[in-house]
Amino acid sequence: MVKELCHRCSKPVYPTDKVGPLKDSTYFHQGCFKCYICGTRLALKTYCNNRNDTDDREIYCNGHVPVAGPHDLPPTRNGHPCGSGTSNGGFRRDAGLEDMKIAHAIKATQVSKPYPKIKHEGARYVVDYDAQTRLELIHRRDEDKLYEAFDENKKREYDQFERETKEEWERALADFARKYQKGQVGNKNKEELIRHLTIKRDKKLETLHMQRKERERLQTAELVDRQAKEMLELFKQARVDCSSGDSNGGGPPSYPTTPPPPQPPMCSKRDVYTNTSVFETIDQVAISVAQSEVTTFTELIRTLTASARSDVEKARAIYRWITVKNLNVMQFDSDLDSNTPMGLLRGIKYGTESYHVLFKRLCSYAGLHCVVIKGFSKSAGYQPGFRFDDNRFRNTWNAVCLDGSWRFVQCNWGARHLVNAKEGSRSTPKGDSLRYEYDDHYFMTDPEEFIYEFFPQESEWQLLPRPITLRQFESLPFVRSLFFRYGLSFTDPLLQAVVQADKSGAATVSINMCNEALDSLIFHYNLKFYDGDDSELNGYSLKRFVMQSVVGDAAVFRVHCPSTRSLLLDIFANAVSPGHYLTGQPIKFKSVCKFKIVCEQLNVIMVPLPECASGEWGPAKAYRLFGLIPLTHEDAIINSDRFLEIKFRMVKPLVEFVASLHKNRTDDRTLQRCCQASIRGDVVSIRIEFNEEGQYGLDIYTRESSSRSAIGGKQLLTHCCKYLINARM
Repeated sequence: MVKELCHRCSKPVYPTDKVGPLKDSTYFHQGCFKCYICGTRLALKTYCNNRNDTDDREIYCNGHVPVAGPHDLPPTRNGHPCGSGTSNGGFRRDAGLEDMKIAHAIKATQVSKPYPKIKHEGARYVVDYDAQTRLELIHRRDEDKLYEAFDENKKREYDQFERETKEEWERALADFARKYQKGQVGNKNKEELIRHLTIKRDKKLETLHMQRKERERLQTAELVDRQAKEMLELFKQARVDCSSGDSNGGGPPSYPTTPPPPQPPMCSKRDVYTNTSVFETIDQVAISVAQSEVTTFTELIRTLTASARSDVEKARAIYRWITVKNLNVMQFDSDLDSNTPMGLLRGIKYGTESYHVLFKRLCSYAGLHCVVIKGFSKSAGYQPGFRFDDNRFRNTWNAVCLDGSWRFVQCNWGARHLVNAKEGSRSTPKGDSLRYEYDDHYFMTDPEEFIYEFFPQESEWQLLPRPITLRQFESLPFVRSLFFRYGLSFTDPLLQAVVQADKSGAATVSINMCNEALDSLIFHYNLKFYDGDDSELNGYSLKRFVMQSVVGDAAVFRVHCPSTRSLLLDIFANAVSPGHYLTGQPIKFKSVCKFKIVCEQLNVIMVPLPECASGEWGPAKAYRLFGLIPLTHEDAIINSDRFLEIKFRMVKPLVEFVASLHKNRTDDRTLQRCCQASIRGDVVSIRIEFNEEGQYGLDIYTRESSSRSAIGGKQLLTHCCKYLINARM
């Protein structure tokens, strides 16, 4: 049987990958059915032919199809102009001088087409396009059989469930009828019986559904694992053939034909790339492809990785495509055809395939070794101090072999962020508790960072030189991806998720900042009781029992427990520019870490700090964001007598300062006469005269001369600094 040839690449066209015949009896591969000029993917409804030249059997997009100009010659057939130089009777007339001039001018100005003829995408790959497509077709048939078996088993189990439920109800109602005749029960008992049977039926059906889904997920994972091995075997044989035919041997090292054993990576992620801009082209392609239609995984991967120059870029393209797709919220028709674009993701519809299984499948089509790792994770609902004694926090993720090293990939977490305490509450519906955002942290995550959130069942897949135990994993501080994105670290390397307070109720958490974050990173915190949502004690906010300050290059949080009841400290951060902060616009903070604070014995009575503006204590923020250099007091805590003067030197044009004094159980209005601010040259002075001893809080506000923030024509001031003052007369 003679097969049709693709007009673009001159290779045989198979029914599973055929477009045509077109009007001029040409055929194309689906991957070749693109614009001759720009390579844009076309469809039967969007392609165009060159109407100026009937010998041109190429296809074009609407923007590049040749269009006849006012001086163009008519279309030609067999080398002769159609309708030009021939009379209606079929007699050719002699070309006039004007015709010859026009023809000569056109010929002289014609240029070759600006783009070379597009080659079949499969020519770039180790594995032949048609061979890979044929194997995918076999895999598709296996999947069809598996999903048909799923449907049959589901129907059979449901029918059996209905029969058993019916028999159970009939027995229960018959027994009730006998008791009713004897006067042992009444109508109220019947309602209670029906309610009990209904609840029992629903629970049994839910259990049956969960067991069936788990069984289907396991069977799907086994199928994908087998198919991935077959696809990689195809790549293995192709690589062997290529290496045997390469006599030079001077090219880059080839991808390993067999996966290496799990070992720590040879270099860190930062040694591979430090800025996602290196993937700008790859990411844009992935985003574009995610919004287009594909009918085979082979075509999808070849389109995604067409411009990939390394294994890392191939994996990156797959990762970005999956994280863009938002598979967990996609809607699927009940009569989904497996040969449609959405049919590629039918495992998502059935609930049998998830991010990690799909990532492994796509990696096999790109010739990349990938494994699915099972274990525990500190996921939604987890709090520091929890124990992994059940299956609540089971999770799965991937490791992919790139440049000779295994690298962690978590597509599910890379595609979504959890709503934290500043963005939601416990009353938020479950469906709204996830906000989908791309997170680069979960692509090629270093093992030293990955272990803070994920613990594999098999210790070798920690990829650490010295694996840790499950109990050690539980004791690690509970951190989020932003912690590492901002380059943070803990001052105490032995700090644990549960922090023990001393007998005075004091506990400290200190976080080091990298040099790049010192001038832009702002912290915030939230404190509540660990066993509930209560955030107040005796009418005081628990936040007033935390003193946040910046000491050197560390953000320090000193907690003073007001009782022996355990607390939950949630620390937030965000990087902002001084210009943005000075506008007074709200800043959205995101959680970076959490701690459980335990105070088993409290020998002193703690009092709350004065009620000042939220944020850090001390002059560090004033210097970083406002250019105010402290001349007299560099510490957050000041011990003073009756009179106090605080001075700053300005390096920015600030035109107004306001100081506000606060003291527990004292009306702020009575304290306003105690302090005043003044400016002399570039020196700002805050003078305070205390009326009585005690602990005071001082807030300082300012604004720039060019400040645009105003309400009702009145300029707004921005908080820049606060001090804790212990006054002694």
